[in-house]
Amino acid sequence: MNFFFKKYKLFFFVFCGIAALVLFLFYDALKPIKILPIYQPAMVNYELVDSTLQHVKKYHQIAPFKLTNQNGEIITQKEYDDKIYIADFFFTTCPTICPKMTQNMANIQAQILDDPQVKLLSFSVTPKIDSVAQLKRYAIEKGVLDRKWNLLTGDKKEIYALARKSFLAVKEDGDGGAFDMIHTENFILVDPEKRIRGFYDGTDPAAMDELMEDIVILKQEYPN
Repeated sequence: MNFFFKKYKLFFFVFCGIAALVLFLFYDALKPIKILPIYQPAMVNYELVDSTLQHVKKYHQIAPFKLTNQNGEIITQKEYDDKIYIADFFFTTCPTICPKMTQNMANIQAQILDDPQVKLLSFSVTPKIDSVAQLKRYAIEKGVLDRKWNLLTGDKKEIYALARKSFLAVKEDGDGGAFDMIHTENFILVDPEKRIRGFYDGTDPAAMDELMEDIVILKQEYPN
């Protein structure tokens, strides 16, 4: 018996190695690939969605926009063509959740610094206060890098429409003011086809970890 095992020991180990490799490859091939959901207005809290869209269950995309960034440059959706990007809504004088959101966005910026496929985008919900000069001061203070991150201001009606009808990210003010809005802590992940693929609490470090993981998943769906 010992002679038998000695004689076929090499064959036995090779066979076991090949069998283990085949089983691993078989398991890997069958393992489901995670795909991020494509969010539609009907899937989102109705408080964040314009009443005209709350029934929509497919084909939702981010609408075109034309606003001004911290350098006084006109920024349109073309700047984000074929890009994965993270968007949020904020204002520079916000004393509550905005500082945490901005810091977390800056942390994301540091992680995507050398990744040309991923960019950042922040819309001011108080564009009358957040002039270009104010945004520039804020950008310098918070370490915003122009090539990665645009802070946008402009027509409040357009920003309101984007927030409520495209990004599904703010609540109506409730005070009856025209186009007034209460922004949420949400970061919105948008794919190269201008579709929403995720919502994340921009004040929560754990949610930021999930966002970074989901960016990796989305990059597999859209290889650069």
